[in-house]
Amino acid sequence: MHSVTWFELPTKDLDRAAGFYEKVLDLSLKREVFFEVPHAIFPAEEKEIRGALVKSDNHTPSTEGTVLYLRATDLDASLARVKAAGGSVVTPKTSLGPIGFIAVIDDTEGNRVGLHMLA
Repeated sequence: MHSVTWFELPTKDLDRAAGFYEKVLDLSLKREVFFEVPHAIFPAEEKEIRGALVKSDNHTPSTEGTVLYLRATDLDASLARVKAAGGSVVTPKTSLGPIGFIAVIDDTEGNRVGLHMLA
């Protein structure tokens, strides 16, 4: 059982943020509205942790505090797309030995987010 069941990354501009993550991670986000709050939902399998980008006045993007790590199936390719998509690489690809590789980026909204690729 996972301790985390859902996450939300705040955005200033949901379409811009969704475009950034779709380009960097080479995936499609599903647009939904829950409780009058626009969401762009990350794809996930049935028993995986789920989450979304959200556009809400109650949430503020930040480079301080918690860092959420998203799966990158090809970390080198994802990092190569970050700058062109409007973000920046804060920590380059770093080995974690048998559990894979990580990197840290700043997105278009002002969030600091980690990327993780399994070994």
